Amino acid sequence: MTDTVSPRKTAHEAFLGSRNVDAGLFARLSEGITVADASPGAREPLPTLAPFTGERLASVPQCTDEDVREAAHRAREAQEAWARRSIAERARVFLRYHDLVMERQELILDLMQLETGKARGHAFEEVLDAAITARYYARSAARHLKTRRRQGALPGLTLAREERRPKGLVALISPWNYPFTLAASDAVPALLAGNAVLLKPDRKTSFTALLAVRLLREAGLPPDLFAVVTGEGEPLGEPLIRSADYVGFTGSTEVGRHIARLAGEALIGCTLELGGKNASLVLDDADLDRAVEGTLRGCFANAGQLCISTERLFVQAGIYSRFVERFAERVRSMKLGGGLRYGPEMGSLISAEQLATVERHVGDAVGKGARVLAGGRARPDLGPFFYEPTVLEGARAGMELFADETFGPVVSVSRFTSVDEAVERANDSPYGLNASVWTRDARRGYAVARRLEAGTVNVNEAYAAAWASTDAPMGGMKTSGLGRRHGAEGILKYTEAQTVAVQRLFPVTAPANVPGERYARVMTGALRALKAASRLPGLR
Repeated sequence: MTDTVSPRKTAHEAFLGSRNVDAGLFARLSEGITVADASPGAREPLPTLAPFTGERLASVPQCTDEDVREAAHRAREAQEAWARRSIAERARVFLRYHDLVMERQELILDLMQLETGKARGHAFEEVLDAAITARYYARSAARHLKTRRRQGALPGLTLAREERRPKGLVALISPWNYPFTLAASDAVPALLAGNAVLLKPDRKTSFTALLAVRLLREAGLPPDLFAVVTGEGEPLGEPLIRSADYVGFTGSTEVGRHIARLAGEALIGCTLELGGKNASLVLDDADLDRAVEGTLRGCFANAGQLCISTERLFVQAGIYSRFVERFAERVRSMKLGGGLRYGPEMGSLISAEQLATVERHVGDAVGKGARVLAGGRARPDLGPFFYEPTVLEGARAGMELFADETFGPVVSVSRFTSVDEAVERANDSPYGLNASVWTRDARRGYAVARRLEAGTVNVNEAYAAAWASTDAPMGGMKTSGLGRRHGAEGILKYTEAQTVAVQRLFPVTAPANVPGERYARVMTGALRALKAASRLPGLR
């Protein structure tokens, strides 16, 4: 049976157990919400619940179309002055933010745990990610955004340069599962590129997002440059997109399609990180101890409420029995519980809705013949939304969890014979977000990884290696999304490319005093000469 730690507490007792969070913090953070008449009490209050207990923590206002327009207006006014600042001046704000995140991590962790119910170790991953992303873009923005010389139409006569200009106002719609890093880390490159940001965080975790914004303002960000509106997503989605020059969304594929349609109608760009049914391949030469611990993290980080977590585990036949026995035993020994401290290996699901999805998927699979190797039960003795980390064997087509994303602490395990079979089965999904390969032979792992249809693939890691490599792009293939975060693409997407070409001495077209036939002969000869000069080996 899964070990448990920490007795259940009321929300009030959780406040008392935190050195950092009290009711006054929610009031102070609420000041960061943009409302048109500065009176959030006039709008419908939406409660924020503590998943550890199901009790009310605080509430946020259901903002309106008018609030979105007001927030967008203020942000655009602030953006004009911000865009005139040098990149170096902007970057200093985010280096200070990096330091503030490190200094205030206990406050961030306490608030994040109270709003999400995740284990403290999983919350700390967000602190690390926020700091790493801020440092990376603060150090690299000037390199990514610098003016670049491009080859002109006529060498020596045409001087062509590529400039990068901010889009203007970027709308971000962030999810509840990683509320600190996804509220701020997508905003960091947008702001560094000279844009303003209008954020709509998920209503369940608005205060964690508001804390991220507050720290950015404390680091020196102009107050109105990063505006926040709160509430349910459906009534605010269209006003947000109508107000923006670019939109970024992280969430379900179904909602992502709707966002893409709205962005297309508005003729603005969008980035979408959507669902996943991620596969992990354990090859017959894998280090079993390392693979067991690594896949455990990949399956049950944040109680499986992670778009890049593993939900399908394929193990090669030669080691299947040994691996599965060790893996299931390790899952059964996981420490499950709440509390604002390190210790539990897995926390709570976020809500009753998420718990219901997990119970439905497991119940459907078991009812159709799947076998529970570990877990498989809700744990109301720990809190209203706790569910044991669960391993199932025998998942097959026709079961809900076979192809649909569960987004909970459930993984199906099955055996494969050949690597070709494993790759084919891993790719047999409409999703393509993340994958992992486990083997002692790094070259073999790399070769297999290249065959997988996923935006990020980790060898001997579950997800952190690719995610934390912030100089490399991260995003999904197929129905797992559009565009990329991180790396050059993660900041250039928030800019417009502008080409400025200066023509010297002679025009590109025929001069007025040169007959057309003569101009055609000269240009024909010139193009043939240019082709010969630029010939690559093996090409004619």
